Amino acid sequence: MTEREKIATIARDPAHRRRKSSRWIAWSVHLYTASGAVIAFAGTLAVFEGRYRDAFLLMLAATLIDATDGLFARAARVKDLTPGFDGSRLDDIVDYLGYVFLPCLLLYHAGDLPSSWGWAAVASVLLSSAFGFGAADAKTDDHFFTGFPSYWNIVALYLHAARLPVEVNAIVLVALSALVFVRIGYIYPSRTPTFRTLTIGFGLVWGVMMVLVILDLPDVPPPLLAGSLLFPVYYVVLSVYLHAGRGRRLN
Repeated sequence: MTEREKIATIARDPAHRRRKSSRWIAWSVHLYTASGAVIAFAGTLAVFEGRYRDAFLLMLAATLIDATDGLFARAARVKDLTPGFDGSRLDDIVDYLGYVFLPCLLLYHAGDLPSSWGWAAVASVLLSSAFGFGAADAKTDDHFFTGFPSYWNIVALYLHAARLPVEVNAIVLVALSALVFVRIGYIYPSRTPTFRTLTIGFGLVWGVMMVLVILDLPDVPPPLLAGSLLFPVYYVVLSVYLHAGRGRRLN
């Protein structure tokens, strides 16, 4: 049998075709993750055009991709089928654009920060988050984020919608940037097992409320905005409680 005939025989093999199809599926999951970068670019254009509601909707779309690509990646066995490609690194790059850079740009461009020193607050977010993404313990084996996670898209939405004094907004950014270096474990909503069903259910309701907040911009009803804060409070309280329990187990 010639070499060409061997190749043709392998190509006709059903198992080979299934493996090839599986690899295409795995690469399509990576492409799905990478699409978040395109969304971040579209969000940047929306910010420069003053379409802040559209920018937040695009951030929401990027969040939905980020919330589901891990499930798809595990189902498609991307680590086994694309061993030469680091999907986690791709995810971090896309997340930095959509969760850090774009929200900071929006707050700065929208005038939600002091004109004189707002750039310093933005710099604190950009630099602390770079450390957060680069830290070896940024994500733990027991499914926690270490240090304040880069939820700057959520922070930006609340600050923009609440219309707080610009100095207060800047102080909030600086304070949360400092919390990146406080190595408290924050829950990974879809993967931390304790109260996961409750967290996901509560998070879905909160997600609907966030959509309503975005659609109501720039005049968000105060009761809606205040009520939506219940989930972030729950998230922080549960994170601190579980982190304390982790500390006792380690000791």
